[in-house]
Amino acid sequence: MAGVVVVDAATLFAGPLAATILGDFGADVIKVEHPKRGDPSRTHGASKHGIGLWWKMLGRNKRTVTADLSSSEGAELLKRLLARADVLIENFRPGTLERWGLSPEILHELNPRLVIARVTGFGQFGPYARRPGFGTLAESMSGFAAVTGEPDGPPTLPPFGLADGISALTCVNAVTMALHHRDRPGGSGRGQVIDLAIVEPLVTILGAQPLVWDQLGQVQSRTGNRSVNNAPRNTYRTRDGRWVAVSTSADSIAQRVMRLVGHPEVIDEPWFATGAGRAEHADLLDGHVGAWIAERDLATVVEEFERVEAAVAPIYDIRDVFEDPQYRALDTITTVQDPDLGPVRMQNVLFRLSETPGSIRWTGRARGADNTDVWGGLGVSADELTALRDKGVV
Repeated sequence: MAGVVVVDAATLFAGPLAATILGDFGADVIKVEHPKRGDPSRTHGASKHGIGLWWKMLGRNKRTVTADLSSSEGAELLKRLLARADVLIENFRPGTLERWGLSPEILHELNPRLVIARVTGFGQFGPYARRPGFGTLAESMSGFAAVTGEPDGPPTLPPFGLADGISALTCVNAVTMALHHRDRPGGSGRGQVIDLAIVEPLVTILGAQPLVWDQLGQVQSRTGNRSVNNAPRNTYRTRDGRWVAVSTSADSIAQRVMRLVGHPEVIDEPWFATGAGRAEHADLLDGHVGAWIAERDLATVVEEFERVEAAVAPIYDIRDVFEDPQYRALDTITTVQDPDLGPVRMQNVLFRLSETPGSIRWTGRARGADNTDVWGGLGVSADELTALRDKGVV
């Protein structure tokens, strides 16, 4: 993404995370924040010495500038910046940019090549378009929460920004597709508007649920850690108080598991031949697998499953992720130097490219740290910048 200029004018969390990923792979990301409030992620969640930790990750590889876009002077600054940019990522409520004189039509007159990613809760049109939208609402309304949790328990929300994270990955895909369409041989040479509703990506990954309802009139219910498609599939507690997850999506794996736990007789049952048939007998299969695992320590369980080439994984918390040899080999959690906190460990770039690997060049910077370089580079003099600062524009 080197040579691509991305303006991140979004907040919490999908839009900014999309910009972070683009920055990890070389894009020049310029974060535009309100001069007083800044991105809420700076104060969201845990902090150390008053320094927000989430921002250190979310703001990495971004140059930071400030501008009050609701003011005419701030809007003009953004226009000057976007005249030279490739991508704008924003998540204001529909109609906000238009009210500020920054509509896509105006921006495309200024820069026809600009890709504009508009990330909102419900999209740019429809009866809910102007509602405030957050990931929690998407997790609720997409169908995700309805199928998550124990059968006799309440719908369960994830304890992290799942919908925002998936929307960020979706946004990155959309941006790169739009850039490819613009720049490929025979391409349009023009940017376009991306309308991304956070409620939609989770619906996409629900699998066949929409088709099952449409064609069969069936609604998936909550099954806890079990699956409606196969069994045994659950979490099981070991003798030393740890937990493991077992998956048997392939019939051959299911057979290996049942032989391992000492119940090969079930393999000959007619219902065992299909995942759906096994799922209907989950109580029986879980009882066999759970009893075998409960008599053994975690290390033995994992060793025995690996010996017979069956699928098992320990249930990790973040401490285990830090120590696991596979994650260490991949450098999934990497060390970065931060000017405020010294060495910090955070998630590495998402994937490894053999020819153009991504990198973390710096952590999240202070609000407005690059005002002089960025605005000055657009021709704003030191005196003008001081005047704008005095007026609260930057």
